[in-house]
Amino acid sequence: MPHVPAVIRPEHRALVAPALVAAVAAISFAAIFLKLAEPTHALTRSGLRLLMAAALLAPAVARGWLRGRLQPVWRWAVAAGLLYALHFSAWIGSLDLTSVAASVTLVTATPLLLAVVGVITGKDRPESRLWVSLALGAAGVAVVGGADLSFSGRALAGDGLALLGTAAMAGYLLVARRMGPGLDVWAFMGVACAVGGAVVMAVGAAAGVSLLPADGTAALYIFLSALIPQLVGHGLMTWSLRHTTPTVVGLATLGEPVGSTLLAWVWLGEAAPPVVLAGCAIVLAALVLALAGRRAAAPVEVVAS
Repeated sequence: MPHVPAVIRPEHRALVAPALVAAVAAISFAAIFLKLAEPTHALTRSGLRLLMAAALLAPAVARGWLRGRLQPVWRWAVAAGLLYALHFSAWIGSLDLTSVAASVTLVTATPLLLAVVGVITGKDRPESRLWVSLALGAAGVAVVGGADLSFSGRALAGDGLALLGTAAMAGYLLVARRMGPGLDVWAFMGVACAVGGAVVMAVGAAAGVSLLPADGTAALYIFLSALIPQLVGHGLMTWSLRHTTPTVVGLATLGEPVGSTLLAWVWLGEAAPPVVLAGCAIVLAALVLALAGRRAAAPVEVVAS
C-alpha cells in the first residue's frame, strides 16, 4: 500500500487557531447564501454548490494526480464525497423546514459525536480542556436549539435532517484526518466535491426536481456558497486536520450558529430572541476556550490505500 507523503512544518501548527477562526467566519455565510437561493430546490442548491466548487478545484485535482499525490487517497476522497452528498442534502433540506438558527445549531453538534468516537476508539481522545469546551458547547446548542424547538411535523423533520447532516460531517472529518499530514487538501476536496455533487444531482434527477437555479440571483448565491463557505471554510477546516484532531475542528464549527444567527438577523430579518443570543454567547465561550492557548495535537502519518 502506498504511503501518503508527509509534509509537516511545525510553524504551521501555530496557524491552526487563526485558520479555524477564518473557517468559521466563512461557513457562517453558508445558510444565508443558500436561504437567499430559494426557491431553488434543496437538492439542486446542494448539488450545484458542490459541482461549482469542484469546477474551481479542477486544476488542483489535475496537478495532484500528475504529481502522484491523489492516487493513494482517491478511494477515500470518493468516500468523503458520498459523505458530503449526505451532509449537504440533509442540511440544506433542513433549512426549508426549520429556522436558520435551529438548523445550523443542530448540524454543528458534530464535535459531540467526534468526542464519543475518540473515547470509543482511543484515537484523538479529547483533552481535559476540550471536555469543558464540549460541555459548554452542548449547553449552548441546547439553549439555541431548545429556544427554537417546535413540535410541528415540519420543524421536527427539519431537525432530524440537520442531525443526519451532523453525522455525515463527522464522518467526513474522520476520513480527512485518516489521510494524515501529507494530504493534498485541494485535490482531495476537488474529488470529494465532484463525487458529492454528482450524487446529489443524480438523486434530484431521479426525484424529478429541476436541476437549474430558479433565476440568476439564485445562481449567484449558490456560487458564493461554493466560493466562500465551501472553498475557504471547508478548505481551511480540511487543512487544519493535518495538524490537529477532528474534535478540535468540529468544536470550531460551533461558532457557525453564532455567525449565521447574527447574519440571519441582519440580512434576512430573522430576529434572534434573547435566549438564542445567550446560547450563542455560551457557544462562543466554548470556542474561545477550545482554541485559546491550545497546542495543536501532533499529526499522525497514515498509510492509505
